Amino acid sequence: MDHHDMPLGSGSAGVDVAALVLRLALLLGSAVVAGAGLLRPLADELPTWLVRALYGLAALAAVLALLSVFTVDANVVGAVVHALLSLAIPALLRWPPVVRWVSAALVLLLVLETALGRSGIEFAIDTVYVAGAATWFGFAVFSVALPRDGWRTSALRPGPLALSLGGILVLAGGVQLVLSGVGFDRRLYQTPFGIALLVIVALPVAVTVLAAILRDHPRRAYGYGAAGVAIGFLAWSALAAVPRPAELPVPGVPLLADVSVAAAEFPVLVSPQRPGRNLVHFPDSAGRDLSVGVAGGLIQQATARAGAEGTWAEVELPAGRTDLVVQRGDATTSVQVDTGSLAALPSAGGPDGPECASAALGGLVNDRRNELAACPADALSQADTDALRKVVGFLASRQAGGLTLVQDSSPRGVEAANVVREAAARSGLPVGDGPSENSALLVVSGWSDGYLAMSRAAEAQREAPVYLHGLYLAPWLLNGPIVNSVASSSVPLRFDPREQLAVSYAVAVGNRFGGESPTIGGFQDWLGDQWKSVNGEVQIFASAQVNAMPMYPTEPHAPGMVMDRNYAGQWVPNGTVVPVSVPLKP
Repeated sequence: MDHHDMPLGSGSAGVDVAALVLRLALLLGSAVVAGAGLLRPLADELPTWLVRALYGLAALAAVLALLSVFTVDANVVGAVVHALLSLAIPALLRWPPVVRWVSAALVLLLVLETALGRSGIEFAIDTVYVAGAATWFGFAVFSVALPRDGWRTSALRPGPLALSLGGILVLAGGVQLVLSGVGFDRRLYQTPFGIALLVIVALPVAVTVLAAILRDHPRRAYGYGAAGVAIGFLAWSALAAVPRPAELPVPGVPLLADVSVAAAEFPVLVSPQRPGRNLVHFPDSAGRDLSVGVAGGLIQQATARAGAEGTWAEVELPAGRTDLVVQRGDATTSVQVDTGSLAALPSAGGPDGPECASAALGGLVNDRRNELAACPADALSQADTDALRKVVGFLASRQAGGLTLVQDSSPRGVEAANVVREAAARSGLPVGDGPSENSALLVVSGWSDGYLAMSRAAEAQREAPVYLHGLYLAPWLLNGPIVNSVASSSVPLRFDPREQLAVSYAVAVGNRFGGESPTIGGFQDWLGDQWKSVNGEVQIFASAQVNAMPMYPTEPHAPGMVMDRNYAGQWVPNGTVVPVSVPLKP
């Protein structure tokens, strides 16, 4: 989308204007015809010109209903039924009891077409609003066409009824506003969806006030009010087709949005959305030619980062609201961010920023909008402390000749290295900092240094027989680019990545963020309080790139054979993660 289309930069897809106009014309014309049919039993003989006018309006509605099949892929059966009901109403006007039921059926169909799959309270208020508007249109038509004594019953009081109908429309509009989730923030007047909500509520209020003022002149009340009800009805009908605005950015809560630039739609993540240095992340599927920056400031290209997927850019965000510009070639779009006046979070934008952003992404995918106050690398958890001790004990039990340790300067890396050295000293396992033949490599750094360490280990193994007891990673380093940098590696985990919850998270994050792979931090934030329930005993899992059935590109495949190894739900792209040990004891 062009950034001028959506002031809040939610990235929602734009509206198909032609399809929307066709939809609104169809629904409004049908509502007028249905309203006239509903009230036909209350009216005396109808003038010929009115019958002809209803025939013309019904024919137009029928044509638009059938046209929608070819232009907007409308349901064929529904369109045909809509056309037949519309044409049947003017044809049955001479039989009032019959035409009333046919009109009721058309009103119900209008409710279904307006609601577009909604249920519960929303479906109920759709019914109320559509039926109320159709009834108003019926009174408006007959008030203009019939004389004052043209009603069949003297008990009918059109004046008070107009006041009641207006009140019903106001009530339905108010409930829709409450249920919309937009509330009374700036989206209510800065987005098409919010403006439609305002129209839905404000115009019925005006119509109700008009009905009260003209209570003794119902013909004028219905005639003047018809325009307001018609516009409100059009706004109500448009709600299902107008993109719902995204949640407002909340300072300190990483922002997940969708953008469209140069005819391509893709997600974007801004973390931590605080003043100062922030990371802007795009998935690999978005391409490698994106640039980003603050509106009016420096625009820089998003680039790859060691150990992380996709592309990243460091952007200095000022305090408060600003627009983040995303650019591809000459095409641009914008996303509104709001950093508030919070303190900066340096670790969210430094070397460990991608891991921090990935953890936040997991929560956002599961609609958890929690403030990012700390990053995984800021401290070593008790669970990871225990896992590292058990890894050292496992290596000692396998009589490894030594341990090569790789750490970084983050608080977690320093603490993890101390834990490993203490556990190794108790086990009598020497710790060094260089490769040796009868040793194991254990990496407890962050993603960037971890990727570098594993790449160097792979190169060292190609040159000489080193690390014969294996390559081991801290739990937080189970990440596609890192584990795929070597043929095989091991990691201590408390859950099986092949189990349902783990696969569900992997599918969810991949679907929401352009095929992004899962991470430990993201899984934890995705589960929230449920994370503790999936943590069992520590086991060693091996990760390896696997191609069990290599085949030539032109070789015929068996029916149903899945040839893409990178199917949804995998924790390691083109690879596997399987347990290779029993639960480790203290």
